[in-house]
Amino acid sequence: MRGRDDLVAYVTAALRDGAGRVDGALLAAAHRAMAQGRAKGLDAAAELGAAWRGTAETALEAEAQGTAFLSVTLAAWPEPRLAAFAARHPRRIVHAVAFGAAAAAHGVALPQAAFGYLAAFAANLVSAGVRLVPLGQTDGQKATAALLPVVAAAADAALGADLESLGTSSPALDLFSIRHETQYTRLFRS
Repeated sequence: MRGRDDLVAYVTAALRDGAGRVDGALLAAAHRAMAQGRAKGLDAAAELGAAWRGTAETALEAEAQGTAFLSVTLAAWPEPRLAAFAARHPRRIVHAVAFGAAAAAHGVALPQAAFGYLAAFAANLVSAGVRLVPLGQTDGQKATAALLPVVAAAADAALGADLESLGTSSPALDLFSIRHETQYTRLFRS
């Protein structure tokens, strides 16, 4: 089915070359820094996360999600190191960094954390595609199933990513975001 294939291609590009690639690397860096007790490494991941968005709206979205995630996580599962990290960067920690730090603080292994985060990243995009294209729920599930090998590869890439040489190559995705954030009527924030 053409719509489903296009959706899988779009999510694949986002995972391999766009925000998913950056998010995976940031998550891994934050996880390692928290696990090793390196506050400066956590702070560096937070600063990079804040800088690594192609548009103002994707930055706002990532930081709002990170803030909400940390708020709920700290309320349900208080952890002093995570609370101190959140206090040092109020409302400026992107979701991937917040998730990576929280996973490490609560003993979730990095490979599982990266796979889980990126699987949710892909599933959220598929969910939006199901509503937007529109596709039926069955085609959405088929798209999600088709993406599992891509998610696994993206998680593996995140584990080996080097923040010093990290980059993306998804200008079309950024251009779509730039056009989208200035539209008068929209179905989604970003």
